[in-house]
Amino acid sequence: MEATEKKVTKDSIIGDVIKKSPAARKVIEKYFGGGCFTCPGINMESISFGSMMHNIDPEKIIKEINELEDNNGS
Repeated sequence: MEATEKKVTKDSIIGDVIKKSPAARKVIEKYFGGGCFTCPGINMESISFGSMMHNIDPEKIIKEINELEDNNGS
């Protein structure tokens, strides 16, 4: 019984996040750039990995994406 959808975490796969929440694409592009969307790694790499590669705090990205979800779900 799933009452609420699982929030995005640092272990969430970037491609899965974008599929679940198309609005998250803008957040991913803001922090990782547009090249993310043509990279085959998008379907294997987590937000944590992408953050490490771009030297960004993953919590910042996760917070923005989850805020999108909160605002759309209300």
